[in-house]
Amino acid sequence: MWARIEPLMPPADRVRHRLRRGRQGGRPPGFDAEAYKQRDTVERCINRLKQWRGLATRCDELALAYQAALHLAAILIWARR
Repeated sequence: MWARIEPLMPPADRVRHRLRRGRQGGRPPGFDAEAYKQRDTVERCINRLKQWRGLATRCDELALAYQAALHLAAILIWARR
């Protein structure tokens, strides 16, 4: 149903604990830089779309009108770049 978003960076206390244990600390604290870049790009795009009041409040009665506003906002954002 819903896709679970996996954390990209482990919490700081977990990293410190693993580093303190040394070789017996288990797997090294992982960080996928490429996945983090892609996720950051998507989050910034969504935040920019949410600056449009009509999209942020979701006050349209029809899904078609909301989708049209989403397309219009995306085109305007793209055109400004």
